[in-house]
Amino acid sequence: MKEIEASLNTLDRVVQYLNETLPQDAIVFLRGDLAAGKTTLTQAIAKAKGIASEVTSPTFSLQQCYEGKEGQNLYHYDLYRLEHEEFMQMGLFEEFEKSGWHIVEWGSDALKAFLEGVGYNVVLIEIAPSENGRIYKIES
Repeated sequence: MKEIEASLNTLDRVVQYLNETLPQDAIVFLRGDLAAGKTTLTQAIAKAKGIASEVTSPTFSLQQCYEGKEGQNLYHYDLYRLEHEEFMQMGLFEEFEKSGWHIVEWGSDALKAFLEGVGYNVVLIEIAPSENGRIYKIES
């Protein structure tokens, strides 16, 4: 597990570490309390991938898709009110076949276990407040 402490001004250190360690196709679960900075981290990742459009939390749409430079696509999910079974019934599981990074906010342990069970490598990032910003615990 890698632990990085970062403020808004140094969030690029977290993104740089992810860019250096994650493959082109990855599933990243973000965990943290409300207002922990999950969408803020996703925005920083999108910026690094050359995505110019505004990145917002897909709370009501469940998923936002962004096309980055050189095929570095980003898929952003917010599963706050969605149970594992509902996710599967909606057919969203097939979305993980698309090339790019899939950022999942509020993903359940059941979904994570399922994805790992069918062969996906899932990275978990837990975000917690600290005196100087946030602590990002990255588990892959």
